[in-house]
Amino acid sequence: MCGDLMCGRGIDQVLHHPGAPQLHEPFVRSARDYVRLAEQASGPIQAPLTDAAVWGEALAILEQRRPQHRIVNLETAITAGGSPEAKGINYRMHPDNIGLLRTAGIDVCTLANNHVLDWGAAGLLDTLATLAGAGIASVGAGVDAQAAWRPAELRLGDHRRLLLYACASPCSGVPAHWAARAHTPGIARLDALCAAQALTLSRHINARRACADAVIVSIHWGENWGYAIPDAQRAFAHALIDAGAADIVCGHSSHHAKGIEVHRGRLILYGCGDLLNDYEGIGGHEAYRADLGLMVFPTLAEDGALRALELVPTRLRRLRIERATAADCTWLLATLNRECAPGHRR
Repeated sequence: MCGDLMCGRGIDQVLHHPGAPQLHEPFVRSARDYVRLAEQASGPIQAPLTDAAVWGEALAILEQRRPQHRIVNLETAITAGGSPEAKGINYRMHPDNIGLLRTAGIDVCTLANNHVLDWGAAGLLDTLATLAGAGIASVGAGVDAQAAWRPAELRLGDHRRLLLYACASPCSGVPAHWAARAHTPGIARLDALCAAQALTLSRHINARRACADAVIVSIHWGENWGYAIPDAQRAFAHALIDAGAADIVCGHSSHHAKGIEVHRGRLILYGCGDLLNDYEGIGGHEAYRADLGLMVFPTLAEDGALRALELVPTRLRRLRIERATAADCTWLLATLNRECAPGHRR
């Protein structure tokens, strides 16, 4: 698993099939400007880049570990059409660049986030169709509420399933009108991170879960920057685990890694950070190191409890994924040790 894959704007522009570069942001009008910022920070980018070049050393990491399944949070619409939502920042990747996901062998994309509807319902429907056409499952968004809340089912051996659910919280900036309805496309949007919603979601999951199944609940929640873990997030994750509805709670939205917890033997990732973005060269939040990502490899026991966890740090340079340097790893380890310390609160 990993955090957000933000492959619109600058990333889309360096691929073989860049979409229209026009943006609707307050200060930046062309996605190509994000490429120039990255070049100013790290050196020339010989575009177009191959899909494998963008993934860089991440492909070797995946090949070495050979995980059973590969899950990303796709925080980008895949469309050449649609109309931009009036929200200031709109991400999209051209459908002809879908090879970027296929090259890494992605099994499933979670779509419940605050960017997948950046180009309206038409853009979402294009995204769903493009993923399906590429043989990549999606979860957390759909043509109606039933489809949006339906889990992705992945095999775990002959008799077990991995059920992946995805939803988003209003605190991550998801507008209320993005929620999927009975006859309207949208995402699986929670009304709030509260006990009642945790109970409703747990009942929904447990009604479908068999005793041999493992369950991941992917949640887009919280603000972009800051290490603090709100009490509401902690309580919501604990409630899902206490109800027997989740073996892993995978949280994302922050552009940097946050604290990790093991609750009753189950893994909680409060913030996975970004694996791929075009923030290189943008100033203002350098202290959080948004260039550093994590590839997360959990191993589960038969009962769903966490048996082992490997975190592989990465970094972004010239819009490509590299292995993190020794100094980067030292910094990230110290940060996670601080944030994961028992009783730590920020």
